[in-house]
Amino acid sequence: MTTPPAVDLTSCDREPIHILGAVQPFGFLLAVSPDWIVTRASANAPDWLGRAVEDLLGLPLDAVLDSEAIHLLRGHLQTLRGPDAVDRVFAVRLLADNPPFDVALHISGTAIVIEAEPSAPEHLSAGNLVRNMVSRLQQTVDFDPLCREAARQMRALTGFDRVMVYRFAPDGSGEVIAEAVRSGLDRYLGLHYPASDIPKQARALYERNWLRIIADVNSPGTAVVPARDPAGEPLDLSLSTLRTVSPIHLEYLRNMGVAASLSISILRNGRLWGLFACHHTEPRHISLERRTAAELFGQMFSWILESREREVVAVQEARSREIHTRLMSAMASGGTSLEGLADFADELSAIVTCDGLGLWVNGEIILQGTTPTSEEFTGLVRFLNRTAASQVYATDEIGHFHEPGRDFTERAAGMLAVPVSRKPRDFLVFFRSEVARTVTWAGNPEKPASLGPNGMRLTPRKSFEAWREVVRGRSLPWSDVEVRTAEALRVTLLEVILRLADSAERERREAQERQELLIAELNHRVRNILNLIRGVVTQSRSHADSAETFVEVVGSRIQALARAHDQVTSGNWGPGSLRDLILLEAGAYLGAKADRVKLSGTDVLLEPQAFTTLALVVHELMTNSAKYGALCDTAGVVEVCWERDALDHLVIHWRESGGPAVQAPTRRGFGTTLIERSIPYELKGEAEVHYELSGLRARFTVPPAYVRAAPPREVRPIEQKPAAPVQLDGTVLVVEDNMIIALEAEEVLTALGADAVDMAASVREALRLIETSPPDRAVLDVNLGSETSVAVARRLAELGIPYVFATGYGESFKIPPDLGVVPVIKKPYEADTLRHAFAAAATV
Repeated sequence: MTTPPAVDLTSCDREPIHILGAVQPFGFLLAVSPDWIVTRASANAPDWLGRAVEDLLGLPLDAVLDSEAIHLLRGHLQTLRGPDAVDRVFAVRLLADNPPFDVALHISGTAIVIEAEPSAPEHLSAGNLVRNMVSRLQQTVDFDPLCREAARQMRALTGFDRVMVYRFAPDGSGEVIAEAVRSGLDRYLGLHYPASDIPKQARALYERNWLRIIADVNSPGTAVVPARDPAGEPLDLSLSTLRTVSPIHLEYLRNMGVAASLSISILRNGRLWGLFACHHTEPRHISLERRTAAELFGQMFSWILESREREVVAVQEARSREIHTRLMSAMASGGTSLEGLADFADELSAIVTCDGLGLWVNGEIILQGTTPTSEEFTGLVRFLNRTAASQVYATDEIGHFHEPGRDFTERAAGMLAVPVSRKPRDFLVFFRSEVARTVTWAGNPEKPASLGPNGMRLTPRKSFEAWREVVRGRSLPWSDVEVRTAEALRVTLLEVILRLADSAERERREAQERQELLIAELNHRVRNILNLIRGVVTQSRSHADSAETFVEVVGSRIQALARAHDQVTSGNWGPGSLRDLILLEAGAYLGAKADRVKLSGTDVLLEPQAFTTLALVVHELMTNSAKYGALCDTAGVVEVCWERDALDHLVIHWRESGGPAVQAPTRRGFGTTLIERSIPYELKGEAEVHYELSGLRARFTVPPAYVRAAPPREVRPIEQKPAAPVQLDGTVLVVEDNMIIALEAEEVLTALGADAVDMAASVREALRLIETSPPDRAVLDVNLGSETSVAVARRLAELGIPYVFATGYGESFKIPPDLGVVPVIKKPYEADTLRHAFAAAATV
């Protein structure tokens, strides 16, 4: 569970507020923190923000914003999760009888940042709109149509003149791979841009903040006043929707003829993959709600793109895995050593697409296809020996890292080297030939630096005319799938092929030993079972009065053995539960009387030998009790309890009561012998049986060698973070009209130990739950929209159920006098706050 922010709006009822000026002219921004104040108004800010700085110093928050707005914002703060969490609220009246604002909330250091801009009059259903847009994306099949449709949909949503899907390369440069543009404008599709156009710092920021808008590149931003807090730190506006951008970037856009821009990040596996880059030739501002829809569409496109790429990767990996398996099977079946890899050159080339293959084993060279010469390959292996020999080495430009490689780029420009021995001497190398290609740049990427208003290094380029460059000396790049496939091949060759003979011999020897052990164990168990059954039959026959009695007795005892055998074999001949053994025997033999067998004790596991012995003992005890003892009438009860003594022996007590008077048997049958002698004889334990007038008493002791602790019956899910000490139990009622906050409260209460959490969004529903199933305690949100929870509190007070109030109104909430003293917690609250509040409620 995410810990609530260290700073919350509740402190502003007693501390000075801090107002930060607008950074873009279409909104304003407040930074609320308990130890510093800044203020600056913008053209679109309300009148109260336009006052002099001195008029706002030291004012409480409810003197600046409407109390209902504060309550709403506090509730949304409760939903922020994670370090870069941002929440948005639309059409909020920050001041009563004034136009509404769209508000964005996030945490920046020790401050809560509240950004607001005038609410647009449009009624936009972002979820439904994006759902329809995504459905169109899902109808596309291939990658290029997917990107084109995404650009078209984004342009329709935002209304910008140009929308581009811009993909980053591993070196930081970018390419426009899809575009939707208004007629009459130049097209940028296929153009490449150097990494310097979007610096590394900006790309890192795009990974944190999905959305960035510049409504007017010529509009001056409003400075933050003061620039630093009392600790000397500036306010971090990385997640701000209103912050301005670098003047270098603004000049860059002006040089492109762009008057307004909007950027939406495209992430893959949490890293920046590309951008939706939106340009407009005139200043353009779209509402926060529409921008939120664009951000949501960008996120959905990111997930669809990632899913499509994974599908392609899965197909490629499946094909490579199939070829890889066939290759390994063929090599293993023939007992091929490393030197025999050359016989499988065609299969190896099919695993990773290449133009040539080189193999270096113990100084011997094997080359196939388009490759360097033997002498060049020898120099290349020496270079590889200086690299990390424990991993695959891939490059699409050998000459860049190995200078002699420039001499054979036409034959081998790229390589994928797989080390196939633990020492750096043997390699399997895939080669690719040079692929000369023309790259069209949006301006010369190697432009010289020029002196400008921002200095020599930081001046953006002014020319964006197409500049073509012929790239030579490089092959097609190696994909991540190909590198992973080569790594899998490396592991296989190292761990399987190189030790094929020893591994196969060891496996054959171990298999033979396992088979002999299995046969011996099976033979031993079969003999024991046959001997046991023969003994049961023989002893039962000598004490049977008739053939029918003999059949019945033998059948019931063999059934008891069968049930015990089923339990131990269900766990691969492992230990069985004592509790399950007794319950199974009671249910199987006694039927409706089984509930008169009372068990107590911590469950233990019995080893198979002890389990079978005790199964016969319990069976005989149940049988005798049902025929002659406590279970032969309607009132008797059997109590079975067990514990571990000081020497860790298992001690089992059998007590019968409520049945007819008991007398010792006049003759000793096989059943009596089983009860009294099987545990001492078979397990070297103890057995004591007393025939008391009030009922049979027996005590059995099983040595610790046959007993194990049983695992817990229920496994609770692991908490995502260490839970606070358990203070609560039973059912807690949460009365809250905000579903997200109610779910958050449920998580906190469950972590504190509550068995169940019931939620109600209205007074009527809460009263219904109380009458149906009264809770053990309750958390009541004071304000439930058009009503309050006071009526619920009165009903809880009548029933004597402890409760606490939760409120976003701070100190202004007054408890009705008839309720007396009731703990009140402020939103956003956390686990410790709730725990202490309930402790206080219990003492009231």
